[in-house]
Amino acid sequence: MDVAVVGATGDVGRQVCTQIVERRVLPPTARLQLVGRAGGASGRAVHGLRADLVDAYDEHAPLLDVAHSPEDVTADVIVVAAGLTPPARTGADPDRRVLAATNGAVLAEYADAIARHGSGHEVVVVVTNPVELGVAVMAERLGRHRVLGMGAWLDTLRFRRELAVELGVRRHRVGGFVGGQHGEDAVPLWSTVRVSGLDADERARAVAALRRGRTLDALPDEIAAAKTELARVAAEDMGAAFDLIDTWPADLRLVTRPWMTHQSGAKTPAGTASATVDLLEVILDGREIVVAGQVALDGELDGRFDGKLSGPDGAPHRGVLGVPVVLGPGGWTRVLLDDLPDDEASGLAHAADGVGRMVAASTVPRDDDRPAGRERAGTGAPVPGASTATGDRAPSGRAGAEAAWVATVHGLDQPGTLTALTGVFSTRGVSFDSLATEPVDDDGRAGRIVVTFRATPRRTRALERAVRRLATVRSVTVEPAPGTEFSQGGPAR
Repeated sequence: MDVAVVGATGDVGRQVCTQIVERRVLPPTARLQLVGRAGGASGRAVHGLRADLVDAYDEHAPLLDVAHSPEDVTADVIVVAAGLTPPARTGADPDRRVLAATNGAVLAEYADAIARHGSGHEVVVVVTNPVELGVAVMAERLGRHRVLGMGAWLDTLRFRRELAVELGVRRHRVGGFVGGQHGEDAVPLWSTVRVSGLDADERARAVAALRRGRTLDALPDEIAAAKTELARVAAEDMGAAFDLIDTWPADLRLVTRPWMTHQSGAKTPAGTASATVDLLEVILDGREIVVAGQVALDGELDGRFDGKLSGPDGAPHRGVLGVPVVLGPGGWTRVLLDDLPDDEASGLAHAADGVGRMVAASTVPRDDDRPAGRERAGTGAPVPGASTATGDRAPSGRAGAEAAWVATVHGLDQPGTLTALTGVFSTRGVSFDSLATEPVDDDGRAGRIVVTFRATPRRTRALERAVRRLATVRSVTVEPAPGTEFSQGGPAR
């Protein structure tokens, strides 16, 4: 399977690419596509990033491919980490409205391109903030089960670490999830906490001690007060601010520690990338595991929270929210969440309301003319092509009649060239009618591969661009197969 990282040269994107290679998530015959923007700094930097990764990890690096436009993104799993990031400096609180207004257009552009030119089976992991908006935009166009936001998983790992530190154990011994909205509206689901080696009674006593007699109802006010106090202390001594965080309860530390980390100027790219790569490993390994993630819900939570998450007039809740889900190679399949205590249910309902308002104010209209489908996540308003509970795949909108084509590829004679070529075709949903290799030339360094296939003219142009971008390809020409004629209305045979 192949992976593409959109925004590969940003703080998080670069870390994601590095960890994919360093942790050997992809074998040397797989392809990692580094996506930048043509004409900008990232369009130049992706070439340097590719060279740097080869320098560092040549012995086991996957095939590294460069792309410069949304239409050229092609992979089985796509990480979206492009867009504006909040300023990392003391006193600069991120404005999610600004992030939503700026990043919504970027997210929509890539989502529309993937919907038009992709195979219809890509799994998308959204990193770009606001992650809930990214999930809403992508799910609307691609199908909700193929899109997962990583924010709730990052919050979950942070929560488990805070619990582990206080319990004096390693993080892998602690279970439990965080739901809601990524950031200050994250909801620590204390009722899901488990600790390896503790029975039910011991676990209950441990959790009660960790919570210090508090409920989640007080957490929003505690966060606001904590941020004010941290800003005051950090103005004099940043180290003292982090020492102060260590004295607070685990769920308050969950929110304030990353906030203070960002305020310090360090940002959080390493932890964000590590959580993202965790999810990639699950998808690529073909196994199923329970994680937390932002997903587009379609009534899965109704009946569990005494109506707190029902929509207007008791309609099923539809919207993006962080919840525990089963994740596998095709995306997420189902929500795994039992009935919750009142404070956790109220926290999720509050977060869902906030996400719904943000998405309703920010969602960018799609740029195609596909027929209308279900409701836009979080708004109840009809949108084109949104997924349904029984059929996730949105209409493709791929115009034009199919015709027969012949592609002649001049590629390097080395392991992985054929794999990269077939990967581009498979992730575009196009099969070979035939494939033949011709004798090696160019002093034994390169050879020709001739492929025949059927596709629409638009998809063929996208394939040609994607193949041309492969690092192992010197040149490619695509022509109509003999006997194929083109008329004004399209190809005719």
